Amino acid sequence: MVLPMILLCTLIALLLGGLYLLGAFRRRRPDEPPLDKGTIPWLGYVLDFRKDSSEFLKRMQRKHGDIFTVLMGGYYFTFVMDPFCFGAIVKESRSKLDFRTFAAKLVLQVFGYKPIEANHTIIHSMSTKHLMGDRLSVMTQATMENFQKLMLFNLSSGEEKRVWQEDRLFHYCYNIVFRAGYLALYGTEPHEGEDNKEKANEQDRIHSNQLYHEFRKYDCLFPRLAYAVLSPKDKREAERLKRLFWSMLSVKKTRQKDNISGWISDQEQLLAENGVPEYMRDRFMFMLLWASQGNTGPTAFWLLLYLMKQPEAMKAVKDEIDKVSRENGQEAKPGSPPMNVTRDMLNQTPLLDSALEETLRLVAAPILVRAVLQDTSLKTSSGTEYTLRKGDRVALFPHISVQMNPEIHPEPHEFKYDRFVNPDGTKKDFYKNGKRLKYFNMPWGAGVSICPGRFFATAEIKLFVFLMLSYYDLELVNGEEEIPAIDISRWGFGTMQPVRDVRFRYRLRF
Repeated sequence: MVLPMILLCTLIALLLGGLYLLGAFRRRRPDEPPLDKGTIPWLGYVLDFRKDSSEFLKRMQRKHGDIFTVLMGGYYFTFVMDPFCFGAIVKESRSKLDFRTFAAKLVLQVFGYKPIEANHTIIHSMSTKHLMGDRLSVMTQATMENFQKLMLFNLSSGEEKRVWQEDRLFHYCYNIVFRAGYLALYGTEPHEGEDNKEKANEQDRIHSNQLYHEFRKYDCLFPRLAYAVLSPKDKREAERLKRLFWSMLSVKKTRQKDNISGWISDQEQLLAENGVPEYMRDRFMFMLLWASQGNTGPTAFWLLLYLMKQPEAMKAVKDEIDKVSRENGQEAKPGSPPMNVTRDMLNQTPLLDSALEETLRLVAAPILVRAVLQDTSLKTSSGTEYTLRKGDRVALFPHISVQMNPEIHPEPHEFKYDRFVNPDGTKKDFYKNGKRLKYFNMPWGAGVSICPGRFFATAEIKLFVFLMLSYYDLELVNGEEEIPAIDISRWGFGTMQPVRDVRFRYRLRF
């Protein structure tokens, strides 16, 4: 009789433990946000969220208001949709809300890299040193030279060169921007003397193009890899691509290049000094490639597409670029040397800045996640105070809550190239309910987890667009082409990508 009772008690304990893990006993406390566990134990709403994160969160917001907690895959996520709460969350101490816990799991899963404690400090300090301030001018120049290497190496004047050339816009933008950024950061083929320079440049063009095509294969798998829902076949392909990039971007191969950026070399050296083994530093190199180049090309695509769809916007931005070029003696003319667009010139383009920020408002959709390490109080703009529960995660999705909010940005689905700039060239302020907002557009995240390379990424995109509009006439092959829908599988991973490409044509302006 004793043995059956022991077995029965064991089964009951296992059952109760299982139900606890599945979230069956979770109850909302009086001071906590509305709780919605869904109908499927443990999974909760994870399938709905993966299917279309934006529509799911809109539905939850309509149902529960601006703050709510949902169960997804065994974790409780509290989504905060009130932009006046954002500052309290992104500025909260790491001892209470920590973004590294979530980030560490993600980079291990998608890049095979296991971060060390000092990683965030190393990346932040080296990005501040090399990708901001005066050092950014060095990186801008390096990127400029590589754009020339990829885009302008075979230009010559004459009517025979003014024929229209056709291409796919997304492919063209992503390809060129990725390759220029990669060469600027990871270095170029070494050569001795001017006689061998063009051979080295040709090798750079070939190698960077090969790398891009492999990167695109990986990039297409990225969302499902991050969610761990790849098919066995795609999982094998993802592993193959990881190993390929660990090899192609290895520390040994990178050290053989010329013109390696300080951002790359200094970070690798600091990791070595902190005892990170070489094979893991190879994986870190791969992580940096995706972090630096995974969003710039797609953003450039959307910006050029929106400009081509709006002749008024295209003319305004092109006129501004031409004016800056003339004033700096850098006009694109027949027989002239290639333009050298400097960081100082890029700082003289308020309309281009606004058009880029408007593009990011429309298509950049990161999800900002923090692990709740201690019970934390959060006060909303209405005065209600909630407690975020220890062990949960708190998340922001600015694309819905601020970027597409009609109270903040009237006609939010429309591209308005001058939305972010006043007539005198100064930046606009934005309001909600009569109160000025600090966080009205958050394509780069915010707080301690804000993208440390945002200034370099902005310069990279602007350089590309500056050159394209300086050298070429651009138009869509189909003037009635609709703006393609976004690929909803990429919600939360930065700049969205289109479900299809569009064809465009370009020809020399002179």
